[in-house]
Amino acid sequence: MDVTADLTAPCTTDELMAWVDDLARYPRWLAIVSSASPADAVAGDAGPAWLVDLRGRLGPLARSKRLRMVRTRRTPDSALFERREADGKTHAPWVLEARVSPVDDGSRLVMHLHYGGSLWGPVLERMLGDEIENSRPRLLACLSG
Repeated sequence: MDVTADLTAPCTTDELMAWVDDLARYPRWLAIVSSASPADAVAGDAGPAWLVDLRGRLGPLARSKRLRMVRTRRTPDSALFERREADGKTHAPWVLEARVSPVDDGSRLVMHLHYGGSLWGPVLERMLGDEIENSRPRLLACLSG
C-alpha cells in the first residue's frame, strides 16, 4: 500500500521540517500515532530511533501496532523513516518520507507512506485517508503556535 498526502502551510521550510523530522512530535498532530518515544540505538542504525504506537478505529474495528522506526536520512528538505526492528525477525516494511519545499507565502509538505504488509490492508488505507484529512488542521495549528 502506498499513500501520498500534501499540505501547504504559511511558514518556513525549517519550521515545517521541525514538525516532521522528529517522530516524537507526531502524536500532537497525527491521531493515528498514539505515542512515539525515543528507542535505544542498535548497531547499524543510521539515525535516531523511536518506538511508535499506531492506533486506529474504523467503525467497530480497531487495530494497534508498535513499530521501531529509524530516521535513515535527513536533509534540510526531507526526512526518511524506515521500520528497523531489533528482534532479528523479518517484518513487513513501513517507510515514511517527508519532503518540504518553499512555495509562495509558505511551504509545501509532501508525505509518502509505504506499507509492504497485508495484515492491515484496506482497513489501514481507509483509516489513513480519514486521518490525513483530520490531521491537516491540527498540524497547521501546531505550526501557528
